[in-house]
Amino acid sequence: ELSHIKTYLDIEKVRFEENIELLLNYCLRFYDRQFITREEINHSVVQQFDRLLRDYIRTQAAQQGVPTVAYFADRCNLSTAYFGQVIKSETKLTAKEYINDRLLTAAKEQLHDERFTITQISENLGFEYPQHFIRFFKQRTGQTPSAYRKIG
Repeated sequence: ELSHIKTYLDIEKVRFEENIELLLNYCLRFYDRQFITREEINHSVVQQFDRLLRDYIRTQAAQQGVPTVAYFADRCNLSTAYFGQVIKSETKLTAKEYINDRLLTAAKEQLHDERFTITQISENLGFEYPQHFIRFFKQRTGQTPSAYRKIG
């Protein structure tokens, strides 16, 4: 009778191990699949951020000021911390660096248009004072906006 119990326990042990293996395989498939799905979602967040940022610089910066990470996180319905993680994972830049890159690009574009003064460009991009814009620009390019304009 003990041998029957041992055989029964061995069979149950094998079933248990098979069920655990099945469960773990299912978990691994689900785990891997979430990243494929999340990658698509993260990419769409970056696209939405970029679109919102470009629109903001073009239409709102002069009235609202320099764009902030919190503003865009809110527009994307994400917490600021999670939004920052998504942007960093997709672009290798922090959200603030991404904003600064877009501001710099817009500044360079506007500097090519001689109709705008440095002060007007500063205001267009949302800087409270032209000195802040000049410092921002010089830190990123190594030259003042005026010098960049003369060269460009």
